[in-house]
Amino acid sequence: MHTPRAVRLTAAVCTFALLLTGRAMAEDWPQFRGPAGGGVSTEKDLPLTWGGPKNENVVWTADLLGEGSASPVVWKDRLFVVNASRKEDDKKADRKQPEQYVACYDTATGKLLWNAVVPHGPWKRSHTGRSGGGWASCTPAADGERVYALFGSSVLVALDHDGKTVWHAELTPHDYDVEMATSPVLFEKFVIVFCGMKGGSRLVAFDRKTGEVAWDKELKDTGYGHNTPLVIRVKDEPQLVLMGAGLGTAKNAIQSFDPRTGERLWWCAGKGETASPVEAKGLVFCDSGRGGAAKLLDPAGKGDVTTTHVKWQTSLIQGLSSPLGVGDHVYRLFDNGTFACLDLATGKELYKERVSGLTSHWASPVADGAGRIFLASGGTSVVVEAGPEFKVLATNKLNDPNHASPAVAGGRLYLLGAKRLYAVGKK
Repeated sequence: MHTPRAVRLTAAVCTFALLLTGRAMAEDWPQFRGPAGGGVSTEKDLPLTWGGPKNENVVWTADLLGEGSASPVVWKDRLFVVNASRKEDDKKADRKQPEQYVACYDTATGKLLWNAVVPHGPWKRSHTGRSGGGWASCTPAADGERVYALFGSSVLVALDHDGKTVWHAELTPHDYDVEMATSPVLFEKFVIVFCGMKGGSRLVAFDRKTGEVAWDKELKDTGYGHNTPLVIRVKDEPQLVLMGAGLGTAKNAIQSFDPRTGERLWWCAGKGETASPVEAKGLVFCDSGRGGAAKLLDPAGKGDVTTTHVKWQTSLIQGLSSPLGVGDHVYRLFDNGTFACLDLATGKELYKERVSGLTSHWASPVADGAGRIFLASGGTSVVVEAGPEFKVLATNKLNDPNHASPAVAGGRLYLLGAKRLYAVGKK
């Protein structure tokens, strides 16, 4: 906060440049959907096939101490996973709420380096039928010093890379429809969390080092959302795009904020709930995940952009995963088992085809730099070719189904099953 403005601007430019150029090295996958938050990697040597009777291209597997649907994240030689104790273990221990874990694994061997138990936050509910009781749905974020883990019980914790707690923050007020299911976002020296609530939401930035609140934006007119905000750059200035309208529609379902201050920049009417926004060639594609209107927006506007900056609009069916933007196309995986490709310029549907055998329609797809899209999870995964025509390249089975999205780093896919963690790479 005391850094001169010129230095702050330089730091902002350098930080964002590192996020973009860092993808070229493809060493880290530090937060939900990777360095740029869009699920795209420049890796070109990922395996096309894995698993099956011979466990092909599975470099290692490791037991999970609990369960959850949060994605793994990777920083250099460390992989971080958040999960919660299983219902049967809670019964044996006579626990009313699950234990919450942050676990760290060695990426080379899969060895468990440490596991930290995180105290429960203020949002307390009985153990639901969701994986991990719904407590471990938020993908953590990591940098060179710490890992930041958010749990459905409304608590955010920062741990160092040895598993020691650096700071701990309870997110209040709290009035969620179920549990928190967004993920923390890293920007400059902040960890930013969208607290989407029924009675009005909040957007809060914490100092990475101390956990102190840097800014706290009250969003009284914003409904809840279970998506993760997206940081983009528009005319060399940062923006954070989020979606929140609950299960309905709202005049400001899609909004953009200055991540340095929390100032609202623009808003757009529509829907916004489970699917996270994605950037594609400087534009932002948004759909709620619950079906209905999907929009491509030019993020260069100010104020209400509903009638001025929507490039096109179309209607989609329900798909709780997040969209993927690759080249001239936007891809969507739907809950009915179909996969669609939209033309980025016009919104025209180029194809919608059924994906046979896929065990998770909620895990968000990722793309590599070799023109392949991975509809991947710990169960049955399908790899398709990027482009305007539907072509299945491979179908792979691990027989450990879960809804966690994959992480990509160092020539490997990291997949979280219900019982085990898998490192998939060319042997």
